[in-house]
Amino acid sequence: MKKISLIFVIAFLLFACSSVQNVQKPEEPVQPEEVIVQYITLKGEISEPKAEISGLAWYGDYLILLPQYPHLFPSDYDGSFFAIPKSKIAEYLNEVPNAPIKPIPISLNAPGLKDIIEGYEGFESIAFYGNTVFFTVESSPAEMMGYLFKGTISDDMKTITVEVDTRVELPPRAPISNATDETILVTNDRVITIYEINSEQLETEPYAYVFDHSLNLVDSLSLPYIEYRLTDATELDENSNFWMINYFWPGDQKDQKFSLDPIARKYGEGETHSHYNTVERLLEFHYSPEGITLNKKAPIQLKLIDDKNSRNWEGIVRYGDRGFLIVSDKYPQTYLGFVRK
Repeated sequence: MKKISLIFVIAFLLFACSSVQNVQKPEEPVQPEEVIVQYITLKGEISEPKAEISGLAWYGDYLILLPQYPHLFPSDYDGSFFAIPKSKIAEYLNEVPNAPIKPIPISLNAPGLKDIIEGYEGFESIAFYGNTVFFTVESSPAEMMGYLFKGTISDDMKTITVEVDTRVELPPRAPISNATDETILVTNDRVITIYEINSEQLETEPYAYVFDHSLNLVDSLSLPYIEYRLTDATELDENSNFWMINYFWPGDQKDQKFSLDPIARKYGEGETHSHYNTVERLLEFHYSPEGITLNKKAPIQLKLIDDKNSRNWEGIVRYGDRGFLIVSDKYPQTYLGFVRK
């Protein structure tokens, strides 16, 4: 009888220990799904690596593509921007097979701009408010310096004219090479520019410059710490939310030391992100006059190629409710792509 009781006690203890282990064992997080970028094939000069497309924006029903160096595309004035009708993009995404799209050139009238800015390194971002267009320009005469310009687009969409004598400096918040304000947000009375590096490793708190539409500096806005580069943003939606490209090229490790990525720790890494060092993802933020905050929403992680072919995404716009259009510069080549939500 004692032997049977002892066996019962041992069995009970083993069961109890097993139950405790099962209770204490944390559930394995589900690996996030990554989104495959659907490429939209371009033809003509804008498809060449020299285009180095650095920004996207909607102007009505036209997608405007901003080359970093517009003067490389001759026009009657000082170079060219490019436009694609939204209808052409819809046709491409909805039809199989689909023919490459040739964007429409828009003449840039910006007399002497690249000579006025010492150490000129090209255009970095673009945004519209009605017929008014805002740009940021990057330079590095000795140290990095950004500039904010404004201009207008003609009613026939044939010319964009820049007010070259109306510009303001955008001093970078850190001495990092190839880093200035690469993002513009526009509200009905404000123009906001965002520096591309906002890591917690920097010794200064991140903030955005705030201007009125006449380019007078009126305020600054707090920003959250975000690891890796922020390279462009969508327009604000009706709830004042917007998405930004968050990109890390492994070669940046030579110049920058990033802390562990809190976003990856919180939401996990997709299959290719867990395998490679590259980061290509979209983050959602919220704007208010009191500051810019990161929304509590999982990032959209793009399916990577590999570390040798990380895509330097430089421009983003919303594409209705379906997702986003994004564009890369010349690394590893010019890509225009659709990202579903």
